[in-house]
Amino acid sequence: MSLYEQLLQSDRFFLIAGPCVIEDNAVVRQIMESLLEETARRGITLIFKASYRKANRTSLASFTGPGLSDGLAVLADLKREYNVPILTDVHECAEVTTVAEVADVLQIPAFLSRQTALIQSAADSGRIVNIKKGQFMAPQDMQAAADKATAGGNQQVMLTERGTSFGYHNLVVDFRGFAIMHDIGYPVVYDVTHSLQRPSLDATSGGEPEFARMMARAAMATGMVSGLFIETHPEPGKALSDAATMLPLSELGDILDDCVRQGRRP
Repeated sequence: MSLYEQLLQSDRFFLIAGPCVIEDNAVVRQIMESLLEETARRGITLIFKASYRKANRTSLASFTGPGLSDGLAVLADLKREYNVPILTDVHECAEVTTVAEVADVLQIPAFLSRQTALIQSAADSGRIVNIKKGQFMAPQDMQAAADKATAGGNQQVMLTERGTSFGYHNLVVDFRGFAIMHDIGYPVVYDVTHSLQRPSLDATSGGEPEFARMMARAAMATGMVSGLFIETHPEPGKALSDAATMLPLSELGDILDDCVRQGRRP
């Protein structure tokens, strides 16, 4: 059974989680081992997420990651050592073939969610394609994005809600969007931590992770969400990227318990 079939057939929601960007080996492995323990205890499928490079940063001085070659080497080692599926972002068509050799899920970042060639290249790899809904897009717009991915025959698509621009430096989540995207026919993922971001608030983006538990629970209560996306770190304040938005690793278990209690996923 393929990973995508497992995600479709599971009674429980799945979890996409990890640090925003690859840091040193000790931190990444600490996060991986904690995530594996927390998900195994609750019977939740884990997809480990980390970016090898962040192409969209608020400031030129912001940390962008180890880069394609070194970053993929870290992800390949993690996949081999822990036997866990890997998700990472792709930003350019030229990266897709190389990244697909390691990653099980190729993610289209929100700001690139209308890039036809990138979506099609990711789908042509044969990997699962997770398309994040741009902050500027309506939920209905994700039908066209999904169609770009499936045009070549790869039906393995996921659609992720990560908030909608609400004035300057703020995002909101329209919970009607979960139902609208669910009706498109693909698993819907809720990006908990990025939906609580305060984009470009200063030299770096701010965030309100204190609302993560409430928002995750509310999203699962809609009955339309198949997976959660959570960026997490042992000490978010010391993280090299998205320090203001990542969830403390120690708080993840309580959120997962809340969401499990919401019952079966769609």
